[in-house]
Amino acid sequence: MATYEETGSAALAGSRAEDAAQPLMTEGDVGVSAADAPAEPTFAGTFFDLERAQLDLIDRALGSIRVHGAPSRTTSHATWQDDRGMNDRVKKLRHQSETTQPYLDMERALIETKTYLAHEGELSQPELRGMVLRDYFAEKTIRIEPGELIVGEKGRGPQAAPTFPELCCHTLEDMHNMNDREQVNFCVTEDDLAAQRDIMIPFWRRRASRERIMEAQTPAWHDAFEAGIFTEFYEQRAGGHTCLGSERGAHAGFDEIRGDIEGAIESLDYFADEHATEKRQELSGMLLALEGVQVLATRYAELAGRMAAEEADPARAAELAQIAENCRVVAHGRPRTFWQWIQRYWFIHLAITSETNPWDAYTPGRLDQHLIGYYSADVDAGRLTRDQALELLECLWVKFNNQPAPPKVGVTLKESGTYSDFANINTGGITPDGADGVNDVSYLILDCMDEMMFIQPNSNVQISRKTPRAFLRRACEVARAGWGQPAFYNTEEIIDELLNAGKSLADARRGGSSGCVETGCWGYEAYPLTGYFNLPKILEVTLNDGVDPRTGKRIGLTTGDPRSFSSFDELMDAYLRQMDYFIDIKVRGSNINTRLCAQLNPVPFMSFMTEDCIARGEDYNAGGARYNTTYLQGVGIGSITDALASLKYNVFDERRFTMDELLGALAANFEGSEYVRMKNLVSRRTPKFGNDDDYADAIMRAVFDHFHDAVTGRPNMRRGEWRIDMLPTTCHIYFGEVTGASPSGRLAGEPVSDGISPERGADTQGPTAVIKSCSKMDHAATGGTLLNQKFAPAAIEGEKGLDNLADLVRTYFDLDGHHIQFNIVDRATLIDAQKHPERYPDLIVRVAGFSEKWCNLGRELQDEIINRTEQAF
Repeated sequence: MATYEETGSAALAGSRAEDAAQPLMTEGDVGVSAADAPAEPTFAGTFFDLERAQLDLIDRALGSIRVHGAPSRTTSHATWQDDRGMNDRVKKLRHQSETTQPYLDMERALIETKTYLAHEGELSQPELRGMVLRDYFAEKTIRIEPGELIVGEKGRGPQAAPTFPELCCHTLEDMHNMNDREQVNFCVTEDDLAAQRDIMIPFWRRRASRERIMEAQTPAWHDAFEAGIFTEFYEQRAGGHTCLGSERGAHAGFDEIRGDIEGAIESLDYFADEHATEKRQELSGMLLALEGVQVLATRYAELAGRMAAEEADPARAAELAQIAENCRVVAHGRPRTFWQWIQRYWFIHLAITSETNPWDAYTPGRLDQHLIGYYSADVDAGRLTRDQALELLECLWVKFNNQPAPPKVGVTLKESGTYSDFANINTGGITPDGADGVNDVSYLILDCMDEMMFIQPNSNVQISRKTPRAFLRRACEVARAGWGQPAFYNTEEIIDELLNAGKSLADARRGGSSGCVETGCWGYEAYPLTGYFNLPKILEVTLNDGVDPRTGKRIGLTTGDPRSFSSFDELMDAYLRQMDYFIDIKVRGSNINTRLCAQLNPVPFMSFMTEDCIARGEDYNAGGARYNTTYLQGVGIGSITDALASLKYNVFDERRFTMDELLGALAANFEGSEYVRMKNLVSRRTPKFGNDDDYADAIMRAVFDHFHDAVTGRPNMRRGEWRIDMLPTTCHIYFGEVTGASPSGRLAGEPVSDGISPERGADTQGPTAVIKSCSKMDHAATGGTLLNQKFAPAAIEGEKGLDNLADLVRTYFDLDGHHIQFNIVDRATLIDAQKHPERYPDLIVRVAGFSEKWCNLGRELQDEIINRTEQAF
């Protein structure tokens, strides 16, 4: 049976995806930069003639894209033969999801541009952004795939990646790079290229927030950014990082929410409230965005109804009729069944991620707790069996996997080189009243992730002191399959983090981790990340008296020639002063970017899904949420610890060599016969973090405490405060590329340590020594820490191996650790997979706070994972 699809435009209703695709760009095509593109199309006549001509150009571009359909190129995994999925339906949907090449989808950007042309200057910015979502959902192509039970895609179909020109207007060279690069590539057609050249670049080049952000920064900020001291999330993304959590967000009907918004508008006080007009604009934007999701749900109801009427297979006709009913119900009212709740959530997910690019893609949070009431009622009423519930979950998993992360380039790509969109589903933990949160749906979710083995959603389990041993062992059993999921989180520690950050106990119990490992109060908090902070690079700048040796440019403070330092304390003082200087630059710049984001890109849909934005009449990006936190992520704590420990131990305490000799070795990258002995001493005979050695661990704690104290508590631009996380995504690879040799023996260009993990090969005393070292950090003072551990399958085989893994998790959490995750794969397999990727099309590894297919990783990241310490009990 063919896929059935339609667009919202009657004039284009006959466009079919089966028509021949445009030729793809090839590596021989020459890219054109934005500077080479025409500034604006030139048209004779009045302003209205110009606008009409632009609108006609957009409509022609939309028509061409829709007629030619999705690109036909398949992934390098087209030979994928995995038979995962509980039945033929799921297997076919999974196969389509896995073998379809991700592709750039210009439909959203073109419809958005039409909306701006029609309404910019006429509507306030919140209303304009609400109108963008409404117009997109009213006109976008919708389709229902054969066998689908959950409907809706962010773009025109599975693996479509819409672009967000209001955030980042890509150059033509960017688009060629997206198409041609080996890893994480997105198919780009000639139609896409023409639309970008003729429409997107002329309209969005100066409007995109990326341009505004870069222009707003000081020379010192640009120097530090270009040197790799820090990155900036807002450069190609918008603020995000929140999850479904409140009762209204999780269960209320859209008509109920509409009533809440309309009631807030009616209660505005134009006599006493000087911001009443701005609040009305924000609330009006929420109504437009809400109308958008209701329009989308209604369109799917109508499409499913027509398909049911035309379907020859009675069983499929009944399914389509139920899909139509589900969509009609959730377009207005509360979901009444397990199936309807999942469909309602999926429409919310599409709205959040279509409204803007919120980085971690939104997530249902504690899916098991949201669903258990519907599951129990359906089972009791005979409407649902356990297998049917599992099938619906597996169909939802396919939907998550169909949504690649929005395309990114440059440093932002290096921060997170993955298709994964970081929807992190939490399972287990405790309920809002403090009881054990594990239920029947919790085990269903474990079975689902075990069966599907997808890189996304990024599933985890929360383990509390009340979690049954059986649930922990089942989670370890799934993790032992070797693909990096689930990750494990400490419920009590998460609650402590939230309490320390000023949340009430009731709200803290609703929280968990999203994205990679970041903690938030779901449905009540806005907690965007702002970028990564390169702790080891700052030492390199310190050892060169404020100069970046890669460029010879002074980017830091003049803290003195390290050869003149008479004690380690002097060196440490210089390092911490440099850290403070770069934190000031970063915080100042990100505060500017926060305000720009709120002004340019309000998010009315995400706002009404977050308490208390409706009551305050304020946007999520502008401080409307109940809690407002801003995060800076520290990277390389293991590397900076080992580097400083080497300086203290070898130069100042044991006096094995002088500072001048060590600086010479660093400049030479330890190359030369005169540095062989020194390299051996610093690499193998110096205290290292990760071995429960207080000499090194005390230095780790000193660096961590200073970083924490220098950031935490600073005011942000949303009436909240700054805090820190300790995670890298893939930025530890990029930070290593821009950092020279380290005093610990790490060579120039090699990755710095990931998360709070020790440097590769430094942890020689086993996994319990690692967790004891890591527990000396105050995890509850952060918003999340990430710990990777790697085991060979033989090390945890059998019942004893499973118990050892479960006991390691429990022990670490008893020591107040935040998070731990595992790669269960031996070094020999990874090396062979690197040499012969065609033999391992479905090999998945844990990278940082996400899993990824091995063949999607660059060589540097593969090497880093290969060289992680292989632990044993």
